[in-house]
Amino acid sequence: MSPDQQSPVPLLDLKAQYERLRGEIEAAIHGVVEAQKFILGPEVESLEREIAQYCQCGFAVGVSSGTDALLIAMMAIDLKPGDEVITTPYTFFATVGSIVRLGAKPVFVDIDPFSYNIASERIEAAISEKTRAIVPVHLYGQMAEMDPIIETARRHDLLVIEDAAQAIGAEYRDRRAGSIGHLGCFSFFPSKNLGAFGDGGMVTTNDAKMADRLKVLRNHGYRPKYYNKLVGGNFRLDAIQAAVLRVKLKYLHGWTCARQENAARYRQLFLERGLTSDPNGKSQAVTSKTVALPFAQDGRRHIYNQFVVRIHEDQRRALIDTLKQRLIGCEIYYPVPLHLQACFTELGYQRGDFPASELAANQTLALPVYPELSHSQQQTVVDAVAEYLSQAE
Repeated sequence: MSPDQQSPVPLLDLKAQYERLRGEIEAAIHGVVEAQKFILGPEVESLEREIAQYCQCGFAVGVSSGTDALLIAMMAIDLKPGDEVITTPYTFFATVGSIVRLGAKPVFVDIDPFSYNIASERIEAAISEKTRAIVPVHLYGQMAEMDPIIETARRHDLLVIEDAAQAIGAEYRDRRAGSIGHLGCFSFFPSKNLGAFGDGGMVTTNDAKMADRLKVLRNHGYRPKYYNKLVGGNFRLDAIQAAVLRVKLKYLHGWTCARQENAARYRQLFLERGLTSDPNGKSQAVTSKTVALPFAQDGRRHIYNQFVVRIHEDQRRALIDTLKQRLIGCEIYYPVPLHLQACFTELGYQRGDFPASELAANQTLALPVYPELSHSQQQTVVDAVAEYLSQAE
């Protein structure tokens, strides 16, 4: 089939998801409209209980976005100007932007080149007397190495905030994302595995006092109304978003299984075409004729928010062009690591400071992996990659 005849393969197909849930979602939204309770209220409270149970946590607090989940979590631990927070430069901007907005200083630690998560063995060397917290990011749907991170934090009396924006339902040694650190932060941006009809987020914790503090902070810091105990903000979750998410949450397990099946099928297809030296991703080396596949670590439940491959940096742009010509969606997450972003120049980092993060930024490419992706669509993706690599110099 020529590119002109080929059906599109989008990076994500939310319309396909919606068509299957249309009746349930429209009924849920109608219920909110009939009740005329749009801000917080019973839908949000029910979602909070359901997310807490799903994430194996004592408490969950609904907020206005994943970014605000990070920000309010850092407000809840009373992060102050001059404090330091250890995290990774290979993540979405909000992880570090939230730290800087409170006047604190991000201190970067490079990633593990296989999992793309923070290299836990390097955290100790980054700790100073100003360090207040560690923010591991569970990138692409696989959790960071949490046991040594928690142990390091315990030895130095530090707090741990899990950035689980891409990892709802992911597991580390049978424990869910957001349940291990002092706080867990989730995003319900529409493209996430559990996505709302707009922005939304959640903070999880096992600390009742911390949960109560989060609820005060999300509503301008007052309790009762107009009596302010804290300086908070407007971080409230809309009831319509909560209603939509409650419908979708019932299907999340099945969607996760479908993503995992799609990932396994990709591994087989890439292997059959001779496009990878290791279908399990234990080698991240690439050549002009091969790609490296995601590494699924032992003792993890990888939920594949993204299926990210590596290709030689000199070939990535041409491959992207080839895929787009064939109407195949793809995306670079993330093209510029945060230590090289112009807005963080004052932190003093230089190119070469975090080589694993920089190489990942230059080589990685996300391919479609959403639950509704068909076998034939996956074959189309792999065929396009194979065709490009066969012609590569």
